[in-house]
Amino acid sequence: MRSARRPEAAPDHAEVQRRWRALVDERLPAAARPDWPVRLNHCFARILLDNACGGPWRASVAPPAWANMPPARLAEALALGEAVLAGRADLAELNRRSLAWRGHPRAIPAPRALREGDLLLRRWRHEDDAPFAALNADPEVMRFFPAVKSRRESVAEARALDGRFAQDGFGPWALEEAGAFVGFVGCWRPLRPLPVASDAGLVEIGWRLARPAWGRGLATRAARLALADAFGRCRLPEVVAYTAALNTASRRVMERLGMVQAQDFPHPALPEGHPLRPHVLYRLRAADLGGGA
Repeated sequence: MRSARRPEAAPDHAEVQRRWRALVDERLPAAARPDWPVRLNHCFARILLDNACGGPWRASVAPPAWANMPPARLAEALALGEAVLAGRADLAELNRRSLAWRGHPRAIPAPRALREGDLLLRRWRHEDDAPFAALNADPEVMRFFPAVKSRRESVAEARALDGRFAQDGFGPWALEEAGAFVGFVGCWRPLRPLPVASDAGLVEIGWRLARPAWGRGLATRAARLALADAFGRCRLPEVVAYTAALNTASRRVMERLGMVQAQDFPHPALPEGHPLRPHVLYRLRAADLGGGA
C-alpha cells in the first residue's frame, strides 16, 4: 500500500537569506581553521552553492545568489554550511568537488562503461533524457520519494549525475539491458549532510530502475558490478546505502549485496510526521566484501 504524501513546508525565504548572509559573511570566516582550504566569504559561498546546485551555481542562477537562488536550494546550501561548522561535513572535500565542476579535475578518469553479460553500465547520453523522465514520472517508481519529477527536473538530475564522474572518478552509471536504458546504478557522495555516524566522506550506492526491469535481479547484478569498480579501481574503503524504512524491495537488494544494517535516522529533507522520514542505513566495507559482491 502506498503511503500518503504530505507537502514539504516551504522555507521562509527572507529568513533563509538573512541566515545565509550571516553564515558566509561572518560565521564561517570567523570559524576558519588553519587546515581549511578557504577563509574568505566569497570562497565559502562558492563551495556551498556549487554543492547545493550539483555544479557551478552561476550556470543556473543569476547573481547575486543570495537574492536569486530558489529558497529550497539556498536552504540546502545553508544546511551544508551548518554541517561544516558542526564538523559533520568535510569542507576540503566540498571544495575539491566544486573545483572539479569548474574545470580542475583531480579524480582518476572513469572508464566509459562496465559490462557483465547482457548488462552495461555506461556514461550518460542525451538520448537517455526521455526514458529517464518517464521513469521519474512513474508514481510506482517514485513511491518512496516525496514526489515524481518533471521532465525539466529529470534532465537536470541526469546532467548532475553524470557530472559526478568528473568530480570523483565514479558516479551513478546509466544502466542498459539488451541495448535499452532501464535506469541507473552506482556510487556517489551525498550532497546533503546526513544525521548518521561518520557522515564526513560518505559514499553511497543507489539505484533507480524502470518498472519493466523490476523483479529480475538487475539491480543486484548491476550494483555488484559497480561495487567491484568502486572497491577495485577507486579503492573506496566503504560504501553505504540508505532508503525509507518502508522500502523493503531496496532493503532486500542491500542485504543481497552483503550490506549490514547500521542505524536508523530521520531524513533531514522531510518534515516531522512524514511517512517517508524514517530511514535505514546499511554499510559495506571493502574488507568485508567476501562473496557478497
